[in-house]
Amino acid sequence: MAACLATLPFASPGFAAPATPMQSLAEVRAAAALALRQHYESPGSRVVVGTRPFDPRLKLARCPLPLQATVPERAAPSSLMAVQVRCPQPGGWIVRIPLRLQLFRPVLVTTRPLQRGDGIHPGDVRVEERDVTRLGYGYIGNPDQLTGRTLARPLVAGSVLTPAAMGGRRMVRAGDHVQLIAQLDGIEVRASGIALGGGDNGARLRVRNDSSGRVIDAMVSAPGVVLALP
Repeated sequence: MAACLATLPFASPGFAAPATPMQSLAEVRAAAALALRQHYESPGSRVVVGTRPFDPRLKLARCPLPLQATVPERAAPSSLMAVQVRCPQPGGWIVRIPLRLQLFRPVLVTTRPLQRGDGIHPGDVRVEERDVTRLGYGYIGNPDQLTGRTLARPLVAGSVLTPAAMGGRRMVRAGDHVQLIAQLDGIEVRASGIALGGGDNGARLRVRNDSSGRVIDAMVSAPGVVLALP
């Protein structure tokens, strides 16, 4: 049965006798559409609300007060939505109006094939407007979210970057120039080196000292900084 029949338990005295002035269903749907649009509008977003069929037999008594349409504050955007519309007078009717939602936002899309473990650089992504209601695995819209991150799986060109596709942050990557700090009897010695591995804070890796060429064990302590291990 049509979607709005599911709303019948909410409608109380709203189903009126034929002689009662009827509420315009177009006005009810317009109130629902406006509430949905306002709920998801934000800078950089574009909202498109479309109609879905509902039971043409729905009859509502004319509401003498402005209609109230609400979208739950934490409602996740979906391509199929239902908005509650009510007549706020005592004993007034309540119905749910089915609508279609398209929510276009800027998302990051890969410009070339990328492999697992690759870091993401500015040239590896571009911004595209996509309907995020159809991105069931989420999306990344802010390039700052990519800083220090690597891919958890390979991606083909044109893939939408998702949180699940991103691995952890690496403060040091293999091949990075790092500052090597050695501490001995309270004396701190600093030198430059090349990381032969990568990892986050606390990760162990090997580093080649630029001056001596010696390879030593070290631990990541900060972005681009490693501590020589005894």
